Amino acid sequence: MSGVTVLESRTQLLPVTLLRAGRRTHAEVDAVMQEMQRQRIAGEIPDTLIFVEHPEVITVGRRAKIDGIFAPDGYASREVDRGGGITWHGPGQLVGYPIFHWHEESVRKVITLIEEWIIQSLASFGVKAKRNPAMMGIWLDGLKIGSIGLQFSQWVSRHGFDVNLATPGDRLQAVEGCGLPAGRHTSLVTLGHDVSMEAMEATMMTKMPEILGREMTAERSWAF
Repeated sequence: MSGVTVLESRTQLLPVTLLRAGRRTHAEVDAVMQEMQRQRIAGEIPDTLIFVEHPEVITVGRRAKIDGIFAPDGYASREVDRGGGITWHGPGQLVGYPIFHWHEESVRKVITLIEEWIIQSLASFGVKAKRNPAMMGIWLDGLKIGSIGLQFSQWVSRHGFDVNLATPGDRLQAVEGCGLPAGRHTSLVTLGHDVSMEAMEATMMTKMPEILGREMTAERSWAF
């Protein structure tokens, strides 16, 4: 695979290739995700995790389209084929897209694992995040700081999760995303927690073996 650096692996853990995309548009990464999902289904690539930061955009999921919900005025938007409503993406938000072949018994179990992965990673920084039994995602002090939205084909996932680390101004807070009113989404920095993008990525990779049963065995560059 072009641009891949192979790392030392451990046994009995599923291998993952990490792709650090930097800051790229949602449209560009979405096209790559679709091709990678096809390749993963065909067994042409291993599980691959994309870490990326997007310029500001609202993604509009299937549920939002069915309910006639659109991005508010003044925000760029894109329709996507994941479930759920509208979701804000932008600077200061870590986005992860696992192109994984899952072996869990249900989609709910997959989502719970991803929630736990994020929650335990945040705990490493003293952030006591929680899940909400009534709604997917990551919560802190009654506010939502992370979202999860997946699409599956033959148990290979596309799309993924986000964690709001240090989003700018009130652009995130002003959006009625994921079926919640404006003001229910926020970022860690707004709640007094300073976690960098690099530190969060590194911690999630450290936590991945014990929670997801996977480890990073290679890292590839963005070369498409």
